[in-house]
Amino acid sequence: MLRCGFAVGSVPLDTVWPQDSLWGVCPSRVTVMVLKVFFPSCCSSADSGILIGRWISEQNSAVILAVVHFPFIPVQVKQYLGEVQRVTKVSVSVLGSWSNSKQEKEDSLSEFLEDLGTIFCHEPWIQISKEGDSKFWSCSTLQKNSKNPQEEEIILVYYDQRKVMLSHLHPPLDTAGQRAEDASKLSAIFDTVARSRVLFMTDRYDEGPIKLTHWQSDGVEASIIVELMKQASVPACMLLTFLLSLLSGICRSRVLKFWPLSFLWSKLSTCEQLGHRLQHLQVISSTKKAQNQNQLMRKANIFVSLLIDVALGILLMSWLYRKNRIGHLADTLIPVADHVAEELQDLLQWLMGAPAGLKMNRALDQVLGRFFLYHIHLWISYIHLLSPFIEMILWYVGLSACLGLTVALCILSDIIALLTFHIYCFYVYGARLYCLKIYGLSSLWRLFRGKKWNVLRQRVDSCSYDLDQLFIGTLLFTILLFLLPTTALYYLVFTLLRLLVVIVQGLIRLLVDLIDSLPLYSLILRLCRSYRLAAGVKFRVLEQQDGKPLRLLMQINPLSYGGVVQTYRLPTYSCYPRDSWASLCKKLFLGELIYPWKHKGEKQN
Repeated sequence: MLRCGFAVGSVPLDTVWPQDSLWGVCPSRVTVMVLKVFFPSCCSSADSGILIGRWISEQNSAVILAVVHFPFIPVQVKQYLGEVQRVTKVSVSVLGSWSNSKQEKEDSLSEFLEDLGTIFCHEPWIQISKEGDSKFWSCSTLQKNSKNPQEEEIILVYYDQRKVMLSHLHPPLDTAGQRAEDASKLSAIFDTVARSRVLFMTDRYDEGPIKLTHWQSDGVEASIIVELMKQASVPACMLLTFLLSLLSGICRSRVLKFWPLSFLWSKLSTCEQLGHRLQHLQVISSTKKAQNQNQLMRKANIFVSLLIDVALGILLMSWLYRKNRIGHLADTLIPVADHVAEELQDLLQWLMGAPAGLKMNRALDQVLGRFFLYHIHLWISYIHLLSPFIEMILWYVGLSACLGLTVALCILSDIIALLTFHIYCFYVYGARLYCLKIYGLSSLWRLFRGKKWNVLRQRVDSCSYDLDQLFIGTLLFTILLFLLPTTALYYLVFTLLRLLVVIVQGLIRLLVDLIDSLPLYSLILRLCRSYRLAAGVKFRVLEQQDGKPLRLLMQINPLSYGGVVQTYRLPTYSCYPRDSWASLCKKLFLGELIYPWKHKGEKQN
């Protein structure tokens, strides 16, 4: 019913409408104009005066921003509004008069307020008056220059000026249809209040010719701690910018472009994470002012993410260095590595026999088994050679946790990769041998069918083979086919082991990405001050009576937590390929190597 713009007596109080109900038009009552007056609730008890704000003709709406009290000089008011328009780029003007009969009960006051309409010349001239202690208000309009005045239904909408000014209205995810149009109309109101910040910087203690009532009229809201932090942030950012520029110059030097260092920098996740955090530090230490709300929120999210990351890293470091946990970890690492090597030796001994009752090619089985056993022997010797230095290495690695929990997790991922390097070697050997046999069998299968692979045109063409070629092809096909089960079994076992290591590293990578990308500041803001992140508004009926304007209360609908994460999620450097399950299964079946550190689209040899 509110869609027609009328206050119907059958509508109960405390009824809540969504935002699109206020701008809707009922086809059966299109001849009646609806005037919407947005009035700040902080001005309800203000002294009598004139209303200043913005008139939005497209919506037939008036957004009241403040009340100017008596006494004042009209010329000074016009000059003041001109300065406000020049600074804020908002067409602020005098929209009407405000009468609080609780303070003023003279009959001449109402006549004087009506005469002000001829001085400021605004159509329509809005007159709002509060009748003593009564909860009902009267609101009317004057259109002196209009020849054919139309009947208007007035809706008086209260809004919290502080919340509307500090909030940021987010566009709806569904940007089609009536909802997007209503969102654009609502954004004009939010934008008017937000851009009029200069108007709210004056309070009643200022010695000026004009006295205003708004949400900061009792005193400008400020914090000593925030102001001190602003003053201290300038030299801190300058120092941090200098250090980061020096560090960036070292990272871009030619020393890191030579083969060993460039390979480690591109493959180790620790180096990638350090480079990612270096970019974050450059963003938050930049002296360039944020251009819009999204850039400001991005800086705040990065700062809080870095702060919490470093705090968690320091907690981890303090836990590691208590009660000699580093020494206990070093003493446990060598036995665990020996146990893993023993389990791999037992697995290879099982594969060299008759695994699960399968009959394998004994010659190839023995060759592969001894080859892998020799690698395990080399690996055990390498671990025992490093055993005297493990505690010292872990002690220095633990200090890196002060750089953040994500850096410590990336170091853990790299340590797992180094400790399981022999498993990776086994996987590469088995995958290369299996892939060679698969592609050899597919090529020989095309030979039987009189086909061949055209490398230049990347297609299968017909081809005629002589008898010798067919005989050699049949012989090689038979050999490869009977050797395939033995090779496939070794490939299957080591692929499963490799996938187990990749899953562990993937879980660590997901945790690092979660810490890097989670907009913690936005989530904290949504939890503590939900009105700062607005998704829309709703209207609640305060009162209604025949002959009186319908009074509504505009309340802000906060953005959902899922919408906050979707809107303000920080970008990450996800170095794992986002292949589909079908592509992954195809690679595993054909024996192609799986590189979890490769970027998508990067060439794989």
